[in-house]
Amino acid sequence: MAFKNQIQKLLDKAGITINGSNPWDIQVHDERFYGRVIRQGLLGLGESYMDGWWDVPELDQFFYKAIRAQLEGEVQPWWQRMLERSIQRFFNLQSRARAFQVGEQHYDIGNDLYTRMLDSRMVYSCGYWKDAKTLDEAQEAKLDLICRKIGLKDGQRVLDIGCGWGSFAKFAAEMYGAHVVGLTISVEQAKLAQEVCAGLPVEIRVQDYRDLNERFDHIISIGMFEHVGYKNYREYMEMAHRCLAPDGFFLLHTIGGNESGTGADPWTQKYIFPNGMLPSVSQIGRSIEGLFVMEDWHNFGAYYDTTLMAWNENFQAAWPDLEKKYGERFKRMWQYYLLIFAGSFRARADQLWQVVLSPKGVPGGYTSVR
Repeated sequence: MAFKNQIQKLLDKAGITINGSNPWDIQVHDERFYGRVIRQGLLGLGESYMDGWWDVPELDQFFYKAIRAQLEGEVQPWWQRMLERSIQRFFNLQSRARAFQVGEQHYDIGNDLYTRMLDSRMVYSCGYWKDAKTLDEAQEAKLDLICRKIGLKDGQRVLDIGCGWGSFAKFAAEMYGAHVVGLTISVEQAKLAQEVCAGLPVEIRVQDYRDLNERFDHIISIGMFEHVGYKNYREYMEMAHRCLAPDGFFLLHTIGGNESGTGADPWTQKYIFPNGMLPSVSQIGRSIEGLFVMEDWHNFGAYYDTTLMAWNENFQAAWPDLEKKYGERFKRMWQYYLLIFAGSFRARADQLWQVVLSPKGVPGGYTSVR
């Protein structure tokens, strides 16, 4: 009972009631839930949901209210925080030897899952919903926005770091006449990307960014920097600098955090993005000093909420066809992942940035594109 009272006291700050009648109120099915969360923090919260110990009718709203009330810092045991910080400080969790782990665990889950969840182009990053009404429109608008921001011209050579299933490469080649080299650390992504881009001036490689040393007119990176790690930000930017033409642009599209950190929460690290972390404004700023001029910084993080909710809607609709292969525990894990991030972006705890960088600065100034 003491653990339950402790949890309810925390939830009161967010207007959430245990077994209440609101769609964001938590419904507890197993009394062991309370002690597990007190002892294990965010990891226990996520794993107990996967185990079916609790539910919420609108999980995204539950997390929006909890994150907006800044409860996450109050449920993480101090010893767990200290252990995580020590590991992240003394070990390079995104080293060359560990670079392919996230590909194997997350991106290689199954192309059938991503085909059903994402838009028709299979873009696995935030859509641009400014004038869009559907997920397909939002993702195509985002790809076009990137091409316009770098001033892409016919015949130019573009490096796509973290190319996914080839969505940008195919779009840029077809719509702008670009020649694209795409890098991925996922074997399954590479196979499908090569099929998608067959017959186009596109080369897809399974390659670590650190091994690259060749010249490109422009460089783009969409949703990959979250896997680089703060110990490697400078090396990443040095690679981009040596590979970019003197008059080219480097567009960095990344989720960002409001504060500088060294890792992700333990549940996300264990089940979704191993070795991942979100950069801050200051961490990106330090990494580009002496290498690039920051020409433009565009935040449209609120659109990630809309994107994630669209992905979840697609995932739920496809689940009857996916259930036999993946199982109920996977479903609970995956919807938890999608909806906790939707709530976090809705609460403005996470951001989505597009940063345009140039090696020496644009004479007369860069014209922002929106």
